[in-house]
Amino acid sequence: MLIASPVCAQKAAKENSGDVFVDKKGVLRWQKTQQEVALFGVNYTAPFAYSYRAHQKLGVNLEQAIRQDVYHLARLGVDAFRVHVWDVEITDTTGNLLENEHLRLFDFLVHELKQRGIKLILTPIAYWNNGYPEKDSGTGFSSIYSKTQAYTNPRAIAAQERYLTQFLNHRNPYTKSLNREDPDILAFEVCNEPKYHQPEAQVTSFADRMAAAIRATGCRKPVFYNVSENPDVYQAILNAKVDGLTFQWYPQGLVSNHTLRGNFLPYVDQYPIPYRQDARFLNKAKMVYEFESADIIQPVMYPFMARSFREAGFQWATQFAYDPLAIAYANTEYQTHYLNLVYTPAKAISLLIAGKAFRSVGRGQSFGRYPQDSVFSNFHVSYRLGLSEMNSPEEFYYTANTRTAPRQSARLQHLAGVGSSPAVSYGGTGAYFLDKLASGVWRLEVMPDAVAIRDPFEKASLSKPVTQILWNDQPLQVSLSDLGRSFSIRGLNEGNTMQSQAADGRTTVRPGVYLLAAAGKSTAAFTAQTAFQHIQLGEFVAPKPTALGPQVRHAAPAQATAGQPLRISATISGLMPTDSVFLVAQHYYGQTRTLPMSTRSYATLEATVPAELLYPGQLRYWLVLKKGAQTLTFPGGFSGQPRDWDFAHPEHYEVPIVAAGAPLPLFQASRDQERIEAHGLAPMTWTDYVTLPDGTLALRLVQGPARPNQPAATGPAASLRAFFGDKLAGRAADLASFTTVVVRARSSQPDAKVSLTLTTKDAVAYAAPLALGPEAREIRLPLSAFRPAALLLMPRPYPGFLPLQYQAPGAGSLKITEAEVLHLTWEATTVAGSPASVDIESISLQ
Repeated sequence: MLIASPVCAQKAAKENSGDVFVDKKGVLRWQKTQQEVALFGVNYTAPFAYSYRAHQKLGVNLEQAIRQDVYHLARLGVDAFRVHVWDVEITDTTGNLLENEHLRLFDFLVHELKQRGIKLILTPIAYWNNGYPEKDSGTGFSSIYSKTQAYTNPRAIAAQERYLTQFLNHRNPYTKSLNREDPDILAFEVCNEPKYHQPEAQVTSFADRMAAAIRATGCRKPVFYNVSENPDVYQAILNAKVDGLTFQWYPQGLVSNHTLRGNFLPYVDQYPIPYRQDARFLNKAKMVYEFESADIIQPVMYPFMARSFREAGFQWATQFAYDPLAIAYANTEYQTHYLNLVYTPAKAISLLIAGKAFRSVGRGQSFGRYPQDSVFSNFHVSYRLGLSEMNSPEEFYYTANTRTAPRQSARLQHLAGVGSSPAVSYGGTGAYFLDKLASGVWRLEVMPDAVAIRDPFEKASLSKPVTQILWNDQPLQVSLSDLGRSFSIRGLNEGNTMQSQAADGRTTVRPGVYLLAAAGKSTAAFTAQTAFQHIQLGEFVAPKPTALGPQVRHAAPAQATAGQPLRISATISGLMPTDSVFLVAQHYYGQTRTLPMSTRSYATLEATVPAELLYPGQLRYWLVLKKGAQTLTFPGGFSGQPRDWDFAHPEHYEVPIVAAGAPLPLFQASRDQERIEAHGLAPMTWTDYVTLPDGTLALRLVQGPARPNQPAATGPAASLRAFFGDKLAGRAADLASFTTVVVRARSSQPDAKVSLTLTTKDAVAYAAPLALGPEAREIRLPLSAFRPAALLLMPRPYPGFLPLQYQAPGAGSLKITEAEVLHLTWEATTVAGSPASVDIESISLQ
């Protein structure tokens, strides 16, 4: 499929503006050109609720914060914005619109978005109060009516009609437009995630009444309505007098409270809607109001989601939610989401790439199923490389180090990335952008270094930074044909006075904006105020360095093989060029060695513990940072070092050193509670932890008796998912010798259908049945007993109509060296009387 050039894209963007309409085939089109709409972006919530309060708590000017965030959205190519307006903060209990600070800031946000060419679809009714994650304080109508009352209580219905009328007739003091007339507000979604039940007629009546309230204002913009939140009454919405339908996608659920690891690309391989052939569905436009790869930091999910959205026929998709710059350091707004250009640079560039995919892939176009669709059009996605990539003649974007060269370097207009490529070699961890202004003249924008110092998806607090920002001098080499090897570099943003000349394409840069010019090229025509697309050339937004000092993030290997060297790596931020780092390794009370650590890449250091120190027993070790006369020891960041006579801190890292034939634990209930996903999947199922008769801890999967008139459950009842890829690293030399998986478990039911699945890095699954008895015992499963099987997509995708299984094509035999995830799955059964249970103590390789 051809992709329009940037010049053509800018021309199309100018023409494709103003009002839209839905044609008779359910296609959203621009009024002026009749072209199809395809817009991609984010939700963003700074004027409301927790985000508003957090900015206030930190003393941040909200107008400035909004302006800065919207600039970053423009840099990421965002052209769509959606938010559910917190009606509870801008109304009274009868639905009257209140002219207050929340509404003013929202009006300001709308104006800023319009200035950057970003279109809007608004959801006036949120149905939420404003507390999460704190206490509620909103006093509007949503504070007194529940979701189920909202469509059944006459007073609630009247309040919503009154509010919709006033909200659409509200005149924005910054744009001077009524909301219902603003050409950049393309449509309205009536309400956010309503809660309905039978009978369907009452649901349809309410939806029609809300749509009529909007149209009664004189608004002729399309009206959308949520259909995915209430699958039991979806026909009520298909029957409603609305122009479009809205969906969401959380492909692996929400709030795991830790980073999810493993290959989740099969979870986002398709978005099959069960009623997609229904005529009532086909004549309505489709939008995705929220989506996110929750609890995942890998920069590979968004482009796949964008491609799957287009295959399903969506014309609008907005991620939930972009983290405001001022609070992104702690990821407190919604801990299960994390996206910000500065703080999650690779994931942010993947959003940019996803937007390009969404706009270029044809509506309804298919590229096959995973892994066949890992390369589609100008895009490439690789879980193994942690890489999303777009490479067209004029644009080149990537999220990690890549060996791919620009397709046509002479035609290249835009480049953005994290890491290095044949076009740009960069030593930092932040994102950078290169945009061609004229032949031989480029704008370079460099973000600060971002280093993850904690799991961003753990319990959050404004007092607990999860990402550290550092402003460093970093080496840069640019290899662009029209720049040559001796281009000039001139600082452009405020306070940036750099004037330099590249040697062999090499220079050193700090965060900021620069003009790069080939030898003999004048840049006098380009000033900080020069307009370029939706920005000015001198604009630059970045937070100050995080005042934390050196930080270490490291987890000790699960095991090490005796007699084999052990490589230990750690993330250590805040180092200066004159600093040195050592690993102090000790065989418990035995021999101690001090080993220099070398830098593999910025903030990533490593050292190898020699084999003579790794005889069976326990290795204890510390990371020691020397900054001039100061010495800091980690874990803990204590002054001094372990070999000092008065170093009295007991904290240390440790790793068991085991013989080559020793078992390798893949899951231990006593140790892995915070790193697994264990969920009930069927009604009346849950998980718990219990002690076995010998005192050991076990994970319990529970099925309770069905409620009266509840249909018998089928399919998976409950499941344990555990990533163990990192546990293999210290035993790499032994993996080929393992022949058996040993499960220690029990079941309260003699005929329980339980299976164990091992999944590879390429998401190929192999399963074997588990025969459990009432007593906890070891069940030995030869690796040869594992057969190709469907992969259970757990945590459960949402909405619930999405596939629960993925079958990889052409699976061969299981190679344990390729495995990294296990699933223990219990099939639903009929339970009478007391709940039934399965208890899992441990799973290991032998």
